Amino acid sequence: MDAGGDQVLSSHPQPLISRNYKGDVAMSKIEHFMPLLVQREEEGALAPLLSHGEVHFLWIKHSNLYLVATTSKNANASLVYSFLYKTIEVFCEYFKELEEESIRDNFVIVYELLDELMDFGFPQTTDSKILQEYITQQSNKLETGKSRVPPTVTNAVSWRSEGIKYKKNEVFIDVIESVNLLVNANGSVLLSEIVGTIKLKVFLSGMPELRLGLNDRVLFELTGLSGGKNKSVELEDVKFHQCVRLSRFDNDRTISFIPPDGDFELMSYRLSTQVKPLIWIESVIEKFSHSRVEIMVKVGLGGTFKRSVAAPKGGPGVPNAPMFPQGGKEYLMRAHFGLPSVEKEEVEGRPPIGVKFEIPYFTVSGIQVRYMKIIEKSGYQALPWVRYITQSGDYQLRTS
Repeated sequence: MDAGGDQVLSSHPQPLISRNYKGDVAMSKIEHFMPLLVQREEEGALAPLLSHGEVHFLWIKHSNLYLVATTSKNANASLVYSFLYKTIEVFCEYFKELEEESIRDNFVIVYELLDELMDFGFPQTTDSKILQEYITQQSNKLETGKSRVPPTVTNAVSWRSEGIKYKKNEVFIDVIESVNLLVNANGSVLLSEIVGTIKLKVFLSGMPELRLGLNDRVLFELTGLSGGKNKSVELEDVKFHQCVRLSRFDNDRTISFIPPDGDFELMSYRLSTQVKPLIWIESVIEKFSHSRVEIMVKVGLGGTFKRSVAAPKGGPGVPNAPMFPQGGKEYLMRAHFGLPSVEKEEVEGRPPIGVKFEIPYFTVSGIQVRYMKIIEKSGYQALPWVRYITQSGDYQLRTS
């Protein structure tokens, strides 16, 4: 990575906290960052990388904070940004919310984390689960072990400790898909995509190796397998946890990994596919006077569902719609509002209707976990459990 230093700034010009890793960039150079940022923003030429003389500022913004890495060399920009986002992830694990106040309240632990995250400009331990084994926080006080080197630092597997034991070995797999959909007033789909994540909760002893098999279309084509009754899925924009052996996936699409202990996100994916509306809504707004309005909303569920679905919820003062017992059904809801007297009609039109829902035991893409193999040298048997969930993402229907 070869980054000279890290700075955390609030929206004010002065840094909240700084760490100079190599000493090749003067700490005072950060004073040029905020004026340069404002200038470029006014010029309409704002970029994620800003330069002043021989110093380069690689920055990201989170909440009301700017995280800035400074370097005077031709550093690997992708690695620098990956490190900055990983730093945010670690801080959020420790402080729940990362903002100016959480930095001010935890200066000691922030410095300790910065020292463990990077050494002389090179990333070191960046897994929050491992960091929490020897950097703990109680009532804003830092407690550390007896100057010991955590075993994971010297392991080939830096995200999992040795000697983990469970009486019952289990793996819980959640396949969660969020549907982003925009439908115009005529019922035509303007935008649709599926964003999926596969999350694991691992309770396994020792140092197991897991192999996950999906109904991946590319895998079926490589191996000559047939999807049979179940269709295959072509995944796009696949992103894996660092534990996955990427070379193995590139070669034969095998998802092979030694998992972290506990909860983690194994992978995410996206599908740009034409999604038929799972839930459709019609609305009629009728004004009886300047102070009384009746809203009628008809909610329907697509006929492909044979099980119950959690229905969308109403806003403040509007009762929640009932649970759908099965597909192909519709429900009507009426609500009366008493409003302050309004003389003029709305000029900007009505905003789209946003829908929130959750459908258990179902995925829109048709993705399936075909198998989960668990291999550990002690030879124990483990149970994998799989759950599928479809939920609303940015799901909006425009009204006329």
